[in-house]
Amino acid sequence: MQQAEEKKAAPEGITITDLDELIHEEAPGQETTPKTAEEEKVVPEKAPEESPLIDMRDIVKRFYIGTENELEVLHGICLSVHRGEFTSIVGESGSGKSTLMNLIGLLDHPTSGTYLLEGEDTGSMDDDTLSSVRGQQIGFVFQTYNLIPRMSALKNVEVPMLYARVPQAERTERAKYLLELVGMKERMLHTPDELSGGQKQRVAIARAMANDPALILADEPTGALDSTTGHMIMDLFHKLHDEAHRTIVLITHSAALAEETPRILTLSDGRIIAERRGTRC
Repeated sequence: MQQAEEKKAAPEGITITDLDELIHEEAPGQETTPKTAEEEKVVPEKAPEESPLIDMRDIVKRFYIGTENELEVLHGICLSVHRGEFTSIVGESGSGKSTLMNLIGLLDHPTSGTYLLEGEDTGSMDDDTLSSVRGQQIGFVFQTYNLIPRMSALKNVEVPMLYARVPQAERTERAKYLLELVGMKERMLHTPDELSGGQKQRVAIARAMANDPALILADEPTGALDSTTGHMIMDLFHKLHDEAHRTIVLITHSAALAEETPRILTLSDGRIIAERRGTRC
């Protein structure tokens, strides 16, 4: 899991110092008229379509292949998630949650099986394409926030758009809108060490939405928070789902947290053993 977080925090080839310089850099010919918050409002997606956003078929994941320690962690996972769904994947430690999260987020490759994301076969993508798809189509929210310490909340939210080469004025305007959306308008110029855990997670959620991804993938997003703050973060996810029709997959060990989501998948020993509806449908 730590490895997955590091990949998100510091993409290959760009250092924290580079980011500090790039975040203020305006590339020639990129002048645009900034969009207003009204123009940048998230447009609700259509109701779930027939073709799934996530379509995993017979996914197997093994480690230490070819050695005496070879270990199969996922045993033929089949998983479909349609646009606009809020799905939780719940399981105890060792059930394979983190491994499955890494596969859904394209941070690792399955040993066998097929994974279609928005109808595209991810198994046929090279590393550069996978990196681009991760940055454009998946918004990550981790338990440990992964904010860059010396950057303000505003600049942290701008980072994914910087990689996507969004012009400066446009990315700043969108970052302001997203921080306002998650209730951080008054704290956007504060650095992470000036924010509470809940505020950091709100910034992380805003950052996850920076490039308007098809999927928000949240890995134990309330794990480092007290119960009250955790409920506030869950309320924010519900707002994004109910009002903005975001597609969200929540990975958690908490049955109580999963119960809040409309769709619950239970993972045990590398297999999905149950599916049911949550209390909030």
